[in-house]
Amino acid sequence: MTKLQQKAAVKNKGMDSDTHDHEIGMGKPIERRDFLQGAAFSLATAVGGLLPGQVFGASLDAERPAQDQPDYYPPTRTGMRGSHPGSFENAHAVRDNPGLLTEAEDTGEHFDLIVVGGGISGLAAAHFYRNGAGPDAKILILDNHDDFGGHAKRNEFHVDGKLLIMNGGTAGISSPTPYSPVADGLLKHLGIHPNELAKATYDRDLYKQFNLGSGVFFDQETFGEDKLVLQPGGRRGSAEETATFLAQAPLSEAVRKDILAIETGAVDYMPGLTADEKKDRLSRISYADYLLQVVKANPDVLPYYLHHTDGLWGCGVDAVSALDCWGVGFPGFEGLDLPLTATPRMGYTPGKGIEMGGSYSYSFPDGNATVARLMVRDLIPDAVPGTTVEDCVAARTDYAKLDRDGNSIRLRLSSSAAQVMNTQDGDVKVTYLRGDKAYAVTGKHSVLACWNMMIPFICPELPQAQKSALRYLVKTPLVYTSVALTNWRAFAKLGVSRVRCPGGYHSSFSLDSVMDIGDYHSARSPDEPIMVHMTRAPAQPGLPEREQHIAGRTELLATPFSTFERNIRNQMNRALGSGGFDAARDIAGIAVNRWPHGYSAEYNSLVDPDEGLPLATARARRGAIAIANADSGGGAYTDVAIDQAHRAVTELLGKVAV
Repeated sequence: MTKLQQKAAVKNKGMDSDTHDHEIGMGKPIERRDFLQGAAFSLATAVGGLLPGQVFGASLDAERPAQDQPDYYPPTRTGMRGSHPGSFENAHAVRDNPGLLTEAEDTGEHFDLIVVGGGISGLAAAHFYRNGAGPDAKILILDNHDDFGGHAKRNEFHVDGKLLIMNGGTAGISSPTPYSPVADGLLKHLGIHPNELAKATYDRDLYKQFNLGSGVFFDQETFGEDKLVLQPGGRRGSAEETATFLAQAPLSEAVRKDILAIETGAVDYMPGLTADEKKDRLSRISYADYLLQVVKANPDVLPYYLHHTDGLWGCGVDAVSALDCWGVGFPGFEGLDLPLTATPRMGYTPGKGIEMGGSYSYSFPDGNATVARLMVRDLIPDAVPGTTVEDCVAARTDYAKLDRDGNSIRLRLSSSAAQVMNTQDGDVKVTYLRGDKAYAVTGKHSVLACWNMMIPFICPELPQAQKSALRYLVKTPLVYTSVALTNWRAFAKLGVSRVRCPGGYHSSFSLDSVMDIGDYHSARSPDEPIMVHMTRAPAQPGLPEREQHIAGRTELLATPFSTFERNIRNQMNRALGSGGFDAARDIAGIAVNRWPHGYSAEYNSLVDPDEGLPLATARARRGAIAIANADSGGGAYTDVAIDQAHRAVTELLGKVAV
């Protein structure tokens, strides 16, 4: 075990053992609407595990699927969300026992297209297929979760009569590349005009009016004392602002000096090398190694920087190339005088960002869940009331209308695809697990818009080279936690709207963006309820990136909600306690969006071959089966998911109109 791993282990142990549950409100009855599901799952696991098909449990009305039950509304479920209990167990059973399936009940249904995965890419595939095959095309969308949207999930709370919404996954409409005509065309078709929406809905001045800025919480386990320090100017403050911030931080004088030099200095740490030679060397060492071996910084600077990369790559600075960190604007490179040009050994986000400058950026209150809702409204109009983008935000989806007889397009939730195969007559047969039964449907075509890692197991006829390519693309585990507060007075008193926690269980947390759209209105007073977004990357420092992700996935699946809740309450109390924050009093609800398979893998020069990721091999069409997802494009962005859906449908139908 490396020193970094030892530190992480000690820190996490301390977070659990040193917390006084009663003081932080562990016994407080907050909303846990997934309790029955979670309790059933935990009990079954404790006594030997759930059998395939048992994970969804019996509905209250055995004659109707859960999504047809009265008051079925997953966005309001709290507790463990994302890959929630019941969403992945059948998939794991198929993975571990490929011969599991025996007899499946033939539903007698035949569709033009069967889509596996109801995320952005799957919904976009249905849209493009309808465009190409005609408005009467019969399409079935299967999804293993209790809600549609894939990573574009919505957390909805009701606190003191106020509606609070937050993204449980995909945050916004953005990309390091300009949106393609295909992706942009779909947004416009849905009525989404990001630049206009940003001007009309965002309020970027409210927090400024309360003089709220950035802060850094230094925890005792990592830095020797609990201390919240304001950071004027944020990560990119002036030399004077950075010096003022560091003077208050619980760091040694030597560490303060080195961090100041990294943040504000202009030293050429690679004298004698050309710009191309510098970039090549940076592509072969991690950012951690650059700081310690090239900059020659004190090793104790590393805990301060370790989680800088969490939000983009889901692992520590020890597993991301220094070149990629330069590409996204991390400090310490100013003196190298590098031209802003990409190289073949750069990852997707930094490389494309430098080359192309990025697209527009906009986020709905629930992130891209509204995009998914608008797509469902377009495909199944009766399911999502309203006619405009603005009224969709506060609309309540009628889940009972998603899978009705007579609909040309049907969306079937809690349905895990177990086998997809080409048939001798040129069709496809799809077997899926729902409830305690296996069902079979047939179709003319199928688009696999699920995660690449699962495709080899549900489509065993694929060539071995393609299976290996699909398995190679390891997704990034992430946690997006949504915390509903009764007020944000502590934030206002302390002067912060966002807090970075370099040693914390969650590496950052922040108040929700301020916006008004349709009938949804953000809090205007610190006395009003508000949402807080928290981010955690369960990486294991000291390992290569892919191994960090595998270890993090294992940790996520083994961590109960109670551990998350305890750490959330403890961390916020310690960071905001001096401002009067009381977790037992101020927290009204928690949704932990656990994504063991989160971001799509991007190229990493430290672990991937020079020729890049095997994307083309992985996404190759097989008969009447095509593959579409963000994984296929090597970038965790909404436009990538849409573009790949269009490519997959084009492979099946020929040219498809945007």
